[in-house]
Amino acid sequence: MPDLLTSIHVTSLFGVFVLLVIWVILFKCAHLLVMLLRGDPLIGWSIGPFGVTLMSVHKPSTFFTWFDVFCPAFVSIGTLYVGLSTSLSPVALPSNPLVKMLVIAIGVVVTSAKDVFSVFHDARHPLWGEARILRCIQWQHASWAKIHFTPFGNSYVNDHFCSSPTDLLQTF
Repeated sequence: MPDLLTSIHVTSLFGVFVLLVIWVILFKCAHLLVMLLRGDPLIGWSIGPFGVTLMSVHKPSTFFTWFDVFCPAFVSIGTLYVGLSTSLSPVALPSNPLVKMLVIAIGVVVTSAKDVFSVFHDARHPLWGEARILRCIQWQHASWAKIHFTPFGNSYVNDHFCSSPTDLLQTF
């Protein structure tokens, strides 16, 4: 095992950085795509240090909840496989396929662990409607994200909370 770890070499530090950035961007884009495929009316979106988050009115179905876990995981597997198996790979891995599978599995666990935890948390403590919107706004506000409301979101906040989005954001 020690020989296995010493045979892994980083050939390009900049290449590792680029691979990580591409990996995270594709992973986040897969989440956004699944959210947009649901077709729920959007209340708004936020842009923050953890990426772009979309806020919708309805609680997702069980299918879309699990699809939101597996689709980005498969994107993560594909990105890591291509990024680590081509001749332009910034990391020289041993030719042992078990090592590549282990590195890819660790990468998928790192990116998808939060998604799996969220699915089980939502199954145990489900939120929908106004409570789900308020929780999402609270999390985004706590992470210093810039929250933008759609025209539908403006009318939704006005109808359900009897306030404007600006007033609602000031309460947090």
